[in-house]
Amino acid sequence: MSKITSQPTSPAIPEALAHARADFPILQRSVHGKPLVYLDNAASTQKPQVVIDAITRYYTNENANIHRGVHLLSTEATGAYEEARGKIARFINAADDSEIVFTRGATESVNLVAHSFVEPKIQPGDEILISAMEHHANIVPWQLLCERTGAKLKVIPVTDDCELDLADFDALLNERTKFFSIVYVSNAIGTVNDIKPLLAKAQAKGIPTLVDAAQAIQHMPLDVQELRCDFLVASGHKIYGPTGIGILYGQSNLLDTMIPYQGGGDMIAHVSFEGSTFKEPPSRFEAGTPHIEGAIGLGVAFDYLSTLGLEAIHEYESQLVEYAVAKLSQIDGLRIIGNPKVRSGAISFTMGDAHPHDIGTVLDTEGIAIRSGHHCCEPLMKRLGVPATARASFSVYNTPADVDALAAALKKTAILFM
Repeated sequence: MSKITSQPTSPAIPEALAHARADFPILQRSVHGKPLVYLDNAASTQKPQVVIDAITRYYTNENANIHRGVHLLSTEATGAYEEARGKIARFINAADDSEIVFTRGATESVNLVAHSFVEPKIQPGDEILISAMEHHANIVPWQLLCERTGAKLKVIPVTDDCELDLADFDALLNERTKFFSIVYVSNAIGTVNDIKPLLAKAQAKGIPTLVDAAQAIQHMPLDVQELRCDFLVASGHKIYGPTGIGILYGQSNLLDTMIPYQGGGDMIAHVSFEGSTFKEPPSRFEAGTPHIEGAIGLGVAFDYLSTLGLEAIHEYESQLVEYAVAKLSQIDGLRIIGNPKVRSGAISFTMGDAHPHDIGTVLDTEGIAIRSGHHCCEPLMKRLGVPATARASFSVYNTPADVDALAAALKKTAILFM
C-alpha cells in the first residue's frame, strides 16, 4: 500500500452516536496512568451500562430457573429470557422467534450445525466448502466432521489483497458439495465479503449455507431473509453483550429436521428408560439450565444497538476505519496487511522486524489495547506470508481521537524498532 502524504480528514461523530462513549463505564478508567484507548473490539467489545444494569437487575430481582417453575420469580425470569429471543429475531428479521437458538457463542453454533444438521447427511467423498479467510471456529468443526465421515474440506482461496478469489468458485460449488459455510467479515483483516450472490448460487444448487456473522452483526444492518442463508451464527460478547452467550439462527423447516446436539433437562418432551422424545426447536437444542442472565443481557445489547441505529453505526464506523487506514499509512515502516475494496471493523499491520507482540506491549504502556497474533486465522496468515500481525479493531464508542492516539503511539514504537 502506497503512503498517504496529505492529512486525512477526521470524521465527525454523528449526533445519534455522540453520547455512546459515555454509556461504557470501563472507558473512564486509565491504564498505566494513561486514558484507556480500547481498540481490541474484534476480540470482545465493552459493555454499556444498560447491559450491566440488566444483569444486575436479574440477579437482584428475578434470579430463578426458567420454563419449569410456576412461582413468580421463575415466571418473570422465563419471560425475560424469551423476550430476549424475540428481540434478536426482530433485529435480524427472522421469520419467527423459534428460529433463534441460544448457544455459548458462534463457535458452539457452528459445531451444533455440523453435528446436528450436516453430519447425518454426509457420505464419504462429499465436500464441505469454506474459504481461506475463516476463523478457526469455521474451520476446525468441519475438519473434525470430515475425519469422522470421510468427507473432504474444500477451500475458496484469497487474493494478495485479502479478498475472495472466486475464479474457480463455480467449480468448487459442485454436485459433491453438501454444505457451504462462509464468513461475512474477516476478523483478522476486516474484509467485507459480498456473500449474497455466493449464497444465491448455493441455493440454486440446493446446497445449504451458513454465514459467520460474528464480525458483521454489530457493524452493519443484517437481514437473514434478504440474505436467504439457511443458518447464521454470532457471539454475544462481540455485540456489546455478555460472554458465554451466542446465537444460532436457523430456518425453522431445517431446525425441525435436526437431531439434538446435547441431551439433558428441558429439551425433552418425555423420558423413559426405553427412550426419549424431544421438544420442538429451539428448546430441543438448549439442554440444561441455560445462560439466563447472558441471554437477557444480550437482548438488551441488541436493544442498545437498535436505539443507536445500525445505519448510523455503519456509516460512522466506515469513515472511522477509512480515517485510521489513512493515518496508519503515513507511518514509516508500517505495512497494512490486505487491501480489500470494502473493509469493516479491523486493520491488521506489521512494522519492520518488530514482533506484533512487542508492538502490542509498547502500545499497552501508552494505554492502548490492541490484539497481537494470528487472530485464530493461521491459514490466512500463512497465505498472506506473515506469522502474525498487530490488529486495531473499532466499535461504536471509538473516536478519531482514539485513532490519533494510536498513530502517535505507533510513531513512538517505530523509533524503538526501526
